[in-house]
Amino acid sequence: MKLLHIYTFLLLCFVINAQQTDRVDFKTAQANIGFGDLKQNEISGTVLYTFEIKKHTDSIYLDAKNFDSVSYVLDGNIINNYYDGNHIIIKHPFKANTKHTVAVTWKTRPKKAMYFIDWKLLEGRKQIWTQGQGKYTSNWLPSIDDMNDKIEFDLTIEFNKDYEVIANGKLVNKEIKDYTTIWQYDMQKPMASYLVALAIGKYNKSIAFSNSNLPLEMYYYSEDSIKFEPTYRYTKQIFDFLENEIGVPYPWQNYKQVPVKDFLYAGMENTSTTIFSDAFVIDSIAFKDKNYVNVNAHELAHQWFGDLVTETSGTHHWLQEGFATYYALLAEKQLFGDNYYYWQLYEYAQELKEQDLAGSGTSLLNPESSSITFYKRGAWVLHMLREKVGDAAFKNAVKNYLEKHQFKNVETNDFISEVETVSHKKLHDFVEKWIKSTFFNYDEALESLKKSVFIQEYLMVDCEAYTSKCNDYINSGISNEAKVKVVSQLKNRLTNEAFNNPLKVRQTLAKTLTSIPLELKASYESLLKDASYITIETALYNLWVNFPQEREKYLNQTKNIKGFNDNNIRILWLTLALVTEDFEPENKSSYFNELTNYTSTLYDFETRQNAFMFLNQIKACNEFCKSNLKEATKHHNWRFSSFAKELIKE
Repeated sequence: MKLLHIYTFLLLCFVINAQQTDRVDFKTAQANIGFGDLKQNEISGTVLYTFEIKKHTDSIYLDAKNFDSVSYVLDGNIINNYYDGNHIIIKHPFKANTKHTVAVTWKTRPKKAMYFIDWKLLEGRKQIWTQGQGKYTSNWLPSIDDMNDKIEFDLTIEFNKDYEVIANGKLVNKEIKDYTTIWQYDMQKPMASYLVALAIGKYNKSIAFSNSNLPLEMYYYSEDSIKFEPTYRYTKQIFDFLENEIGVPYPWQNYKQVPVKDFLYAGMENTSTTIFSDAFVIDSIAFKDKNYVNVNAHELAHQWFGDLVTETSGTHHWLQEGFATYYALLAEKQLFGDNYYYWQLYEYAQELKEQDLAGSGTSLLNPESSSITFYKRGAWVLHMLREKVGDAAFKNAVKNYLEKHQFKNVETNDFISEVETVSHKKLHDFVEKWIKSTFFNYDEALESLKKSVFIQEYLMVDCEAYTSKCNDYINSGISNEAKVKVVSQLKNRLTNEAFNNPLKVRQTLAKTLTSIPLELKASYESLLKDASYITIETALYNLWVNFPQEREKYLNQTKNIKGFNDNNIRILWLTLALVTEDFEPENKSSYFNELTNYTSTLYDFETRQNAFMFLNQIKACNEFCKSNLKEATKHHNWRFSSFAKELIKE
């Protein structure tokens, strides 16, 4: 790297620590991207930016974190490579109201924001995917970390022709060569750099069309064709509902969804290209326990709230997460009914109340607030605001807000002002109480919920002080949520009749009855036949503990069930099979090898974590297991790496 003399260095430090959006506006970016040694995470390319100078300045910069090499050409003839390890500094006596180009050539091995999955393995699910929010796209692409500068990004990517390459925008050209394919994606509108995305892997694709004739591209692994429908169930209905409810047409050319291995979060709303955890790739049984519907709706809502209009800073983060949470709930309300909607709001209120009781409640405008505050309190604000101003005023205000600020950045007052204008109501007191207060207004929220007969019924049911009516509740016409409440309160006073209920109630029975009375044994055993992986896992363990003499029967009954993608039932089954005396002694070695193998990098981190936990419980983590555990401490998913570090301490 070229060394800068001390005067220049100090000057550039001043430049890069100052806000530059008042001096320069980056307009477009055309990136050509290639990959080197995939085992070493090598990526390189050239990106051509066009930009306009807004006021006289002698320097501007691009963000680029820890690149191996960087150089640039300004306006086609000025070549340089000023780079401080975090910023590419473009020195030039720029004049106001002038237009320029800069072509940056780079090479790097990103440690975050772009993840290379399984390339060091002979087998494995080889992928490359990005996560810009909170990690910064500038770790792999010279770009702008400041979300207030929106740019139209067009990506052209060359990669092995055996793989699919997915990126923001519309695929406008695909050139197949001898060994590689060049994929050219076009965006027509600007976005913040953190929303730039690409995903590379071996996928099949299915396309549906919205009522507005927009293509909805849904990717899946070829071996998961049977899981496609349960995974993407209701996708078209969600899209059509949100487009109609929001009142502003979907702002991008298409919508793509891509599952990836070992993702950092549930999903990420990259512009036109949601990337989500393949833990949500599920079959029809798992759909009842854990499905993609809420994440699907949440990330899609972000295409308007976050991508079309973007917060100016973390102070206004609820404008993205609160809106996405609220509109996802509205979509689920359309699919599953009013009771579902009110129940989710009720559960959100309980979490917010507990947060306040723990002394950790914060203002919705505190950039350090928790996810519970940004997401769930944000959704509550919109629910209460809609009640206050009415449906028509609320919807018109949202429409005006999006249209007025499209492709721009927003603050809370931008939205509140639109609501005040449309509704002709002053919202100062509402803002103070619901947005600025450090406490969630639980009592008023509960009064709002009581407008629902379903919630009224739930609140009236109380079996903490047992009465003869309590067991009657279980077989009455009250809601499943109310029945779950009764089951949780009755515990050891339950009768066999309680098992004559729908899946969710039976699931609670499985969890509640950890000590199974002999008179309920036959009814409890029926839980092993339920179409619920959560129920089966819980029931298997509790039956195995409670009735040692019948362990072989329970193991034989559940022998071929894997469960979720994290193999929850299979891993429990293997553990119980190993510690059950006289159960298939001839197979114990193969069972142990299978369980231990689940700790390897071939598997997703959820599966590995399950295997580590059970092997630790039975004190059977051998050298292979310990080696994998040590490797897990360096995993890119911080939750998993933290788990591994804690387990090593034991």
